[in-house]
Amino acid sequence: MATRQREISISEFFSKNRHLLGFDNPQKALLTAVKEAVDNSLDACEDAGILPTLKIEIRQLEDDRFRIAVEDNGPGIVKSQIPKIFGKLLYGSKFHTLKQARGQQGIGISAAGMYGLLTTGKSIAVTSRTGAGKPAHYYEIQIDTRKNAPQIITDKVVDWEAEHGTRVEIELIGTYKKGRHSVDDYVRQTAIANPHCEIFYTPPDAAEPFHLQRGSEMLPAEPKEIKPHPYGVELGVLIRMMKESSSRQLSAALQKDFSRVSSRVAAEICHAAGLRPSANPHTIVVHEAEQLFKAINSVKIMSPTTNCLSPIGEEQILSGLKKEIDASFYTAITRAPAVYRGNPFQVEVGLAYGGSLKSEELIDLLRFANRVPLQYQQSGCAMTKAVLGIDWRNYGLSQSKGALPTGPVVLFVHIASVWVPFTSESKEAVAAYPDIMRELRLALQECGRKLSMHVRAHRRAVDEQKKRSYIEKYIPHIGIALREILGLSDQAEKDLVVTLKDVLERSRSREQFTD
Repeated sequence: MATRQREISISEFFSKNRHLLGFDNPQKALLTAVKEAVDNSLDACEDAGILPTLKIEIRQLEDDRFRIAVEDNGPGIVKSQIPKIFGKLLYGSKFHTLKQARGQQGIGISAAGMYGLLTTGKSIAVTSRTGAGKPAHYYEIQIDTRKNAPQIITDKVVDWEAEHGTRVEIELIGTYKKGRHSVDDYVRQTAIANPHCEIFYTPPDAAEPFHLQRGSEMLPAEPKEIKPHPYGVELGVLIRMMKESSSRQLSAALQKDFSRVSSRVAAEICHAAGLRPSANPHTIVVHEAEQLFKAINSVKIMSPTTNCLSPIGEEQILSGLKKEIDASFYTAITRAPAVYRGNPFQVEVGLAYGGSLKSEELIDLLRFANRVPLQYQQSGCAMTKAVLGIDWRNYGLSQSKGALPTGPVVLFVHIASVWVPFTSESKEAVAAYPDIMRELRLALQECGRKLSMHVRAHRRAVDEQKKRSYIEKYIPHIGIALREILGLSDQAEKDLVVTLKDVLERSRSREQFTD
């Protein structure tokens, strides 16, 4: 039995459990591959301060065989990093940083390439250039799942018209469908949540790309990296941080390695833990670390700074909704930042109502995390649970028990965080932490109140119009009755009818001016 034991690489594990990464059926696999490439492109452009322009192409080679390509105008990738980024799982620059980003684990795009290799035997193809006058490097890369290491099949310099950027191509087995949970729907939602992005999208059944125009020329504010907050650190992590600290004194280590810990707060923590501020953090033993951990949670520490977040913002949410959805009423709410387990997060809600939206169907719920659309596992997501927990009948919508409300509504829900608590590695649903649920509920209620005001005003206007139409209908009959009662001439009757209509019109004008 001992001779059969061997180490399992992360690539080998996920190659046998690809459903954990979102590749559990052909339709979902096609969407996930496009999503991972788009996420990387948007992050790269925003990090470099470039307004993103993306080209997304899907070519159908056979009934179930597709070749996807995603090209961006970002800063490109230096030659030495290309094989590792696309041919090694858990390789990236964002896992150890606390700031808002779409990708964090270093799994997505390399996993998409691995899925393509497993299903078609074809390598992931990457073309990248870092600037005008620099060479464009073309790679074909496969991932060695036994070693979790890249295998370079092709490495050459090619002619490429783009001055800078990256193009990724993957051949894979998939299924292309329209409607919900489709690539088409994902691209549309990406355009809504990222109005600063211009997209040229070519689906398999189109000869020319669809142009989703930029709705804003303003890049999102760049999030700043922060240090871990003491409240979000667990005991085992605290022990490791103390061992690895570059400081020689416990008080200095607390101030240097954590956010929001001043010299006064550090002294309070040391006093509460019964440890000397001058103690060497490297020599702290487990029971002392436990005392320190309890002391941290007993001392009042300011919430972490929130410049690590880059919310979409109410104005940009409205811009995205108006650009892609034909409605008669729009509203958006951006809540103040909050904290769960020491991690800052921010909730945003947008709503579009009326217009060409259908009133007899369930509302269209769009879920986003760090500007990325969440397409699957809707019922297990905190956002869905929060929407279901609101009584939307109070806000003018129909709702059956335990179901989403019915009405001509598109509901946009977004959470921005330095570490979104996804329920799985496929990043399709957000965990229902109490702090997150509370913020979601408050934002939805505020948005609902604005909707209610609009719905009531609209219904009053409709009722008023009905009443006026009745009056206008019967004004000629009133004229006839008055002529008979008062013995008026035909001309006097006509003048009276004109006068009554004039009074009605002036009454309507006064009410509109007051409103």
